Amino acid sequence: MAETEDFVGQEPHPVDDDLFKEPMKKRRRSDRDQRFRAFPSVEQSALKEYEKLESRTRRVLSNTYQKLIQSVFLDDSIPNGVKYLMLLTLIEKPSLDPIYIGLFGSTGAGKSSLINALIQQEMFLPVSGESICTSCIVQVSSGCCEQYEAKIHLLSDQEWKEELRNLTKLLHRTEDLGGEDVDVWDRDDSVEEAIWKLQMLYGNGAEKKNYEELLRAKPRGKIPTSRTITLKAEEAGELSVKLDPYIRTKRRGWDGEAAATHIWPLIKHVEVTLPKSELIPDGVVLVDIPGTGDFNSKRDEMWKKTIDKCSVIWVISDIERVSGGRAHEDLLNESIKACQRGFCRDIALVVTKTDKLHLPEYLRERKVGNQAIQSQREAVLERNEMIKVQRNGILKGKLKRKLPSDSKVLEASDLVYTVSSQEYWQQALLTEEETEIPKLREHIRKRLLDKKRRMVTKYVTEAFGLLLLTDSFSCTDNLPNEYLHMSGLRGFVEEKIQLLEKAIDQCFAPIVRPLQEGVRNARTSYRRILGVCLVRSRGNQGFHQTLKAVCLKNGVYASRTLARIDLNEAITQPIYDQIDPVFGGIFRPGTPTSSALMPLIDAFKHSLQEKMMEIGIRNGWKHDSCKKHFLIQEISAILGGLEGHILRKKRKIYESLTTSVQNDLKPCYEEAAQITGKKACEKMKDVIRRGVDRQVAEGMFERAQERMQHQFQQLKNGITEKVKGSIATMLTLASSQGVGLYKELADVKSEYKEMEKLHRSLREVAENAALRQGMQDFLLRMSPSKGGPRKM
Repeated sequence: MAETEDFVGQEPHPVDDDLFKEPMKKRRRSDRDQRFRAFPSVEQSALKEYEKLESRTRRVLSNTYQKLIQSVFLDDSIPNGVKYLMLLTLIEKPSLDPIYIGLFGSTGAGKSSLINALIQQEMFLPVSGESICTSCIVQVSSGCCEQYEAKIHLLSDQEWKEELRNLTKLLHRTEDLGGEDVDVWDRDDSVEEAIWKLQMLYGNGAEKKNYEELLRAKPRGKIPTSRTITLKAEEAGELSVKLDPYIRTKRRGWDGEAAATHIWPLIKHVEVTLPKSELIPDGVVLVDIPGTGDFNSKRDEMWKKTIDKCSVIWVISDIERVSGGRAHEDLLNESIKACQRGFCRDIALVVTKTDKLHLPEYLRERKVGNQAIQSQREAVLERNEMIKVQRNGILKGKLKRKLPSDSKVLEASDLVYTVSSQEYWQQALLTEEETEIPKLREHIRKRLLDKKRRMVTKYVTEAFGLLLLTDSFSCTDNLPNEYLHMSGLRGFVEEKIQLLEKAIDQCFAPIVRPLQEGVRNARTSYRRILGVCLVRSRGNQGFHQTLKAVCLKNGVYASRTLARIDLNEAITQPIYDQIDPVFGGIFRPGTPTSSALMPLIDAFKHSLQEKMMEIGIRNGWKHDSCKKHFLIQEISAILGGLEGHILRKKRKIYESLTTSVQNDLKPCYEEAAQITGKKACEKMKDVIRRGVDRQVAEGMFERAQERMQHQFQQLKNGITEKVKGSIATMLTLASSQGVGLYKELADVKSEYKEMEKLHRSLREVAENAALRQGMQDFLLRMSPSKGGPRKM
């Protein structure tokens, strides 16, 4: 953007007011304005203009669809294939996919408190205390509903039976333990949680029953046949009270259970919808992601998928845990992996409870500067700034080791936020701005505005192409030459697709060497890594049942309270250490000259568009190059849609190493899980070690390498097949005049003209937004800074 001074004195481009006349069926202006009240005026204006563009485009397409549907289907001279293709392209497109913002942290880190502050509802979600914690994934979004609403999704009957079988196996395999093992065996967290779940659902004594007895037992709570519980309320506080027993887990020994608490073990996840939130706009979903997974396979898979679909991840850690602790490091590493395998493009560390500080201790240990600290507030602000600088450097270092050097996340100005939800409400020590809650809201708004801009631009452009084509269908001039033009274009496309396949092969080729090096490293280090995972400093005490749980779940144990254990991931980590930077480089957005995958597809797109421009100019396509513009814009839409497909496949490719190893080791895990009797823990370890040794000798790591390379090959094939099919459909539509579409269809000239205006307005809206932003930046630089907290 140019210097902000250049914008001062300039007026935004006038956008055609006729374009933005409200449809007959619409929300009242006051309702629409209320939705954007949390946005600064610059962002409000841009959002309103983009929403109007989208709304008008949908109406134009709907009108076109209604006009054409009768004339197309009643005309027998139009081939059925053309009818299908025409109407398929005119069917209303889905709205903007939501932006998922994952708040990822351990129990008690302050995730729920932070969400409450962001949505301006102090006690809406339960806050962890001595006897309570958030027990499942909770999604919070705003919508067009008039009430507050929560949907509680339960495990299916089959999913619970699977967990029940594993829980009873975990508890009942100690019967044959000898005296020596009984002496050292102390109930660990995995056993405590299993007992707790069974007692919660079936009552005291449930932990002593076997699987068949529990299947016949009647649960204490009422379980709906739909496996979904819907709660509604007029006020936030009312819904909070209703929701509380479902999403708050009471630790053992807590008295005063509510009836709803009894079905807690069955809850999979919860969706909360706010009515027309002023602060969290439509299209944003805040996700409270507790712990490091779950013992239940379905919940654990949902845990992973939820992380992977988040485009923004905030790692939440309170001020007292941020400087150390394995749990914090595990969460950070899991978030970085989400950048590799999922949709995440934005990671930040959010340090919570930053108002906490013991002033005498801080002053005694203080080593920075010579300026005297005059108050608790000054000490907190100084300490928070130090935390930002220190943790920013550490986080950036971790990201640089795992991601390509030109990753956008490394360019972020804010990788660390220091927030205080308590001070946001009280403002006894810090101002609202200093709590950094408004800064996080601003980050959310900018992400939404950018996504809205890209979505509406793509949608309007594609719609304009469709109207260009539709308006040209009735043209009968120069029909004999159309077949020749399209035949030449089809040949060109086939040739370019072959070149694209070769380019993708070259793009994927650099992964081979680090894969091979990683396999060599894994072969030499797996015994040491396995030893670290299987040996505990205090012997087998408290570890026997955890290891049993690991084997029951094929090498993975996830708990809400303990660090995640994944033997498969641990022994393949040397391979990931080698491939991570290259893997990230393949899937990064990149520049036009980059060898990454998406820039290759962009280059392919531009080559096709240039060819279509050349053919259009040389052959003089009618109606102001309608066909040329349709083809050019449809190429953008088709290839732009590949990005989502690639991102979805990326996860499967990245996890193929651990999935392959897990499948190979499954027999040894199953064997170890059956072991009982004296020295059972040592016997389980021995079975695992021997099983891994045997599989490594038989080429386990090499098979994992082959499977990852096979996944890359499948991605290449999927891309080329989608491109071939979509472009063939597009060319069939564009050449439909030459296959019998000679009759004039319903008149859509008015829709075409309106769509032309909307398309022209795209640039005007973008330029207006840039001008307004420049003016706002200039005024902010000129304004004085804010003072201290408000007086109480």
